[in-house]
Amino acid sequence: MSPQRKNIFVLGLDEANLPTLNAVPYADTYRFHPLLSIEELQGGEVSVSDLLSRARAILDAHEGSIDAIVGYWDFPVSTLVPMLGSEYGTRTTSLESVVKCEHKYWSRLEQQKVIDAYPNFGRVDLDSADPQPPEGVSFPMWLKPALAYSSELAYGVKDMAEFRTAVETIRQGIGRVGKPFDAVLDLLDLPPEMEGVGGQVCLAEEAMTGIQVAVEGYAHNGDVTVYGVLDSINYPDSPCFLRHQYPSTLPPSVIQQLHEVSKRTIRQIGMDAATFSIEYFYDPQTEEISLLEINPRHSQSHAELFDYVDGAPNHHRMIRLALGEDPVTPGGQGPYRLAAKWYYRWFGEGTVHEVPTPERIAAIERDIPGVRIDVVPSEGQKLSSVPGQDSYSYEIAHIFTGADDEEGLRRKFDQCVAALGLTFDETAPGGRDVKAS
Repeated sequence: MSPQRKNIFVLGLDEANLPTLNAVPYADTYRFHPLLSIEELQGGEVSVSDLLSRARAILDAHEGSIDAIVGYWDFPVSTLVPMLGSEYGTRTTSLESVVKCEHKYWSRLEQQKVIDAYPNFGRVDLDSADPQPPEGVSFPMWLKPALAYSSELAYGVKDMAEFRTAVETIRQGIGRVGKPFDAVLDLLDLPPEMEGVGGQVCLAEEAMTGIQVAVEGYAHNGDVTVYGVLDSINYPDSPCFLRHQYPSTLPPSVIQQLHEVSKRTIRQIGMDAATFSIEYFYDPQTEEISLLEINPRHSQSHAELFDYVDGAPNHHRMIRLALGEDPVTPGGQGPYRLAAKWYYRWFGEGTVHEVPTPERIAAIERDIPGVRIDVVPSEGQKLSSVPGQDSYSYEIAHIFTGADDEEGLRRKFDQCVAALGLTFDETAPGGRDVKAS
């Protein structure tokens, strides 16, 4: 008689991640259950109490054990995991540790205590009739809410005119996520430096330069482990990602420094029984690293990359931690030496046409070994109506490629873009896409 399968509830379980969840080691001993949809979790006005009530109804109606509650999305998923875990007795990190990562200002205050790898930063007074950059923060800088989805409401500004325009836009949109974040902050005993700050605060940070890099790791029984470092390469003359590439090509000494800074920071924040992903900049001229932000979850964007190179998606570690198991996994067991997630983007408004059917996408994936394609917009959709986009471009498709060298990664990406055959109309001036060069 086979052992009973573990019931794992996944907040925001989506079709794009289901194949990689089913590809983790021991997947045949798990049963994955969807717990609220992405639309419910991130669409329109967010109410944490309403989402909790809906999630409880699903969990209470379940006949059988609730062995794990997990999620790989940002707020509110990141905070719902520990809140529901506390109620249903599943293993998670603390709510406070998650909020210390998610709240960009609080996160900087914690980083200051243990590292010096961060930019000059400060708060912008959104209530002021004449808001000014914080003292000691120089142009060019980034303005961003304490909390936002993806890069929503994040603006790079180089002078006071752009500063004022960005502040006004953030003022108008900050409440959608900031108000529910306030409700979560009310559940915590905040330190003196966070009294009165709240969730609807705007942060200004001096712009960082260099190579973007992501560090993936986990905390387990008080120990912090880094298991992967990835390079993030932008489109030419743009702050938008072209691809994430694994493993990183940075020098071993820099990778070691990234390991050490990440471990110190996660210990300070107090995470345990959880995965994390930290984004950095590395400046080859000064050989210095600067921490951009801490995500209190692994990056689902990288799941295929770890599968291609290491032989197991990074979802594996999230699941094992939630079950109280050691998530250690040997590296280099996959079929390829390198892997990349490419962002096929359109820089300008437009309506997308000739979106291939799932059958056509499956055929492309069969014809080009070592690729997976996820098209973002639907047939006839206006690009500006696609949710969760950044302030500078529209994501058309995510294309995952595995190969034994960078040229192979590029060639497969270009082959996929050509095979997709997407077309656009009503494009505003400047609309364009860019090949992998």
